[in-house]
Amino acid sequence: MARSSASTTRKVVGLGFLPEEARHGFLIDVPKGTASSDMICITEHRGNDLDSLGARATQPPQPNAPGLRVVIDRARWLALAPAFWDEANRRLRANGLPVAKFVKAPAKPVPVHPSLGKELCILCWAVEDAPPDDIPNALHNWEVLAPEERWWLYTMTVATTGQAMQKGIGWRKALRAALADNPFVKGEGLSPKARRELLGHSQLSLSL
Repeated sequence: MARSSASTTRKVVGLGFLPEEARHGFLIDVPKGTASSDMICITEHRGNDLDSLGARATQPPQPNAPGLRVVIDRARWLALAPAFWDEANRRLRANGLPVAKFVKAPAKPVPVHPSLGKELCILCWAVEDAPPDDIPNALHNWEVLAPEERWWLYTMTVATTGQAMQKGIGWRKALRAALADNPFVKGEGLSPKARRELLGHSQLSLSL
């Protein structure tokens, strides 16, 4: 009860972003329109760059902007985003935070909790150049990873190939091989519960 009561006084915008508490966050910028070739951008923000994050209209970032992490076409985005939103909302609900409905064409950029933003980048990087038929496979493989594993993969990738245009090399290439190209066979491997126990952490954690 105490957690639920405390959550009612915490301002939350977008997908779990806490503007009065956060030192770090992500922003999803979906262009107007419906063309499948339109590009969705995901940017990472820190410090003063967090001021009014998502509360104002933003210009699309330049292709080589340091904080631009993902550029992915609308067709691939719509194939993966609803499943990501479901996972994010499950975690937010478990942590006593409000959920957010997935909207195909939001009116303004969507701020995202930093932990969830990292996990979203990992999923997008895995499929940014993969055939659309491989996206369900990537989603299955991403879902069986514990959040801590996704955060570790993000840290390793962003250190060397984390800029949006650095596709198909290093860790970005490895992510595609591990998630999109690696066949998912139901019943094989460790269960999510066993993986969490092995890591010694809770999948419900949302550390800032």
